[in-house]
Amino acid sequence: MNAEDTPVVRREIYDARNKKSLPGTLVRSEGDDASTDELVNSVYDALGTSFDFFLAAYGRNSLDGEGGTLRATVHYDEKFTNVFWEGGRLVLGDGDGEVIQLRPRDLLDVVAAGVVRQIQNPELGYFNQSGALSESISDVFASLVKQYSLGQSADQADWLLGAGMLSPSLKVKALRSLAAPGTAYNSPRLGKDNQPAHMDGYVELKLHQDNGGVHINSGIPNHAFYLAATAIGGNAWEKAGRIWYDAATGGKLAADATFADFAKLTATIAEDLYGSGTELDAVNNAWKSVGVL
Repeated sequence: MNAEDTPVVRREIYDARNKKSLPGTLVRSEGDDASTDELVNSVYDALGTSFDFFLAAYGRNSLDGEGGTLRATVHYDEKFTNVFWEGGRLVLGDGDGEVIQLRPRDLLDVVAAGVVRQIQNPELGYFNQSGALSESISDVFASLVKQYSLGQSADQADWLLGAGMLSPSLKVKALRSLAAPGTAYNSPRLGKDNQPAHMDGYVELKLHQDNGGVHINSGIPNHAFYLAATAIGGNAWEKAGRIWYDAATGGKLAADATFADFAKLTATIAEDLYGSGTELDAVNNAWKSVGVL
């Protein structure tokens, strides 16, 4: 590979200045000096770490696989409490300051989750089990980006996500736990984490209720990945992550794919990649342990 062919990250960070207009004003481009705005710098760095992870782990050159520019807009609207993707960019509000309060030093997994949503199978429907799978895939790779950045093996990681979006005054651990869904938080302001870790706790909801439970039931496939990764051991992004990455990006999932569909696909990929040994057993046992197979 020639030097000019070596993949390089390209980033652009915009500031909406607490208005709803997008994209906002360009405040930092690739190679620019650091901004005086800590959130701008944190998102810039997190996009770079996400880029480095997918290139190093899976040979993927940016979101589109072709070196496309990574763009984000910060300070969207006033007291906006969400993070979303629109118009080819990740958009972040500042939070309400009481429950949601973006803490720049802890936003890597939040940014990575937004990036991952654009990498996984775009045909996967955002409803019921397929939507919960979409949420879970974002959670899994957000956790892996975090582990990669910290140099943590599967047994060293905390498997927590979203701590950087919560006000310190809440005194809770995180928004989600892959190791123990249902235990990430319990407070008067937030209530209790209601994610199940097993199909026995699967929550049946209507489509107008969290799109059929996409944020709740994602705890089940999340926990399956945790179990598979810790059973395989080592760095979770290597073998377990490779299996999940190929399943998420290989174009073999129907729009209405179920947990069982995804489980069978990961088992097939595990066997194709590693044979009928430890990795396949770990994947099958993980899905059985959460009641999917």
